[in-house]
Amino acid sequence: MNRYSLLLLAACAVSAPALAQYSWIDDHGTRVFSDHPPPPGTPHARIVKTPRSAAAAEPAATAEPAKPAAPTLADRDADFRKRAAERDADERKAAEEAQRKADNAAQCAAARRSEAVLTSGVRIADMDDKGERVFVTDDEKARRLAQVRRVLAGCR
Repeated sequence: MNRYSLLLLAACAVSAPALAQYSWIDDHGTRVFSDHPPPPGTPHARIVKTPRSAAAAEPAATAEPAKPAAPTLADRDADFRKRAAERDADERKAAEEAQRKADNAAQCAAARRSEAVLTSGVRIADMDDKGERVFVTDDEKARRLAQVRRVLAGCR
């Protein structure tokens, strides 16, 4: 009985490599199962399964560069937070630009109204330091009109 046990053990040891199965997708898109490794030149991405012993020896045998690892959840979260911060900064910058344009438009509209008043020929009154009404002289009107026109030069 000892002889039969030894023969059975030897048969199991010899048949173990026959259980090694490879699986890959060939050039026609068909899934291939074999106890032989895939043909040389088969992209690593199309190899579905290799036996453990062959998988450990395979990286040393292949000349393909190692593929970068898929990004981790922490990396993806960091990228998301970075994109969100950039988007917030862009939105803030756009809001500031819109506010600047609105302020500039309001300043230009006020300058146009002032120009219309100064060129209308109507007497203009102003208040002095004591709170008394004082009429603006023609020289003062000309100075104010020149100042308003400098502002309007930036509006056009």
